[in-house]
Amino acid sequence: MRMSQLLLRSGLTVAGAALPIALTPSSAAAVPSGISVSTTGSSVTVNTSDCPESANGAFGTASLLSNGQSSFSQGRQATLTGTSSNQSAAWSNVLPGTYTVIVVCRDGTTAGTQSIIVTVATPTISTTSSPPRPSAPSSPSRGVMGGVGGATEEYGTLTLVGGGAMVAVGTAAAVWYLRRRAKPHRL
Repeated sequence: MRMSQLLLRSGLTVAGAALPIALTPSSAAAVPSGISVSTTGSSVTVNTSDCPESANGAFGTASLLSNGQSSFSQGRQATLTGTSSNQSAAWSNVLPGTYTVIVVCRDGTTAGTQSIIVTVATPTISTTSSPPRPSAPSSPSRGVMGGVGGATEEYGTLTLVGGGAMVAVGTAAAVWYLRRRAKPHRL
């Protein structure tokens, strides 16, 4: 029983490690299209040289389809730019996931289709606001405000004399103890 559990766990670990390798294209020969797709962080770029330039200088359009999207028009579209020998399109702020890139030339032909996995997204910064505290003073307009901090309560004469007497008694007791300890003990 214990051996079968170990084998099952080992098999799941190996399968989990092999899954990302199986999903990524391993070589250019495995990609049967005339496009090349790459990712850098949360940006996806597609390159091709298969789209001829039209009379008005346009090359075509590329579409980035996420899971659940099946047609070219559903994806995020970007216009191909470049020269007659190399055209490209790019998308930024792409969230992690598996995507399909389709490139359609201006003449209506499909230059290629390729899947890509985006693993790293740029961090997003979000802020939340809380209601201001009614007793909080407004912040200074020029730097840090100096002062006595939270000790703004004034004490009476009796309290100050009592505190001073306690400090004096504590100091006298410490001096007496240290002097007594420094003397050699007699038997």
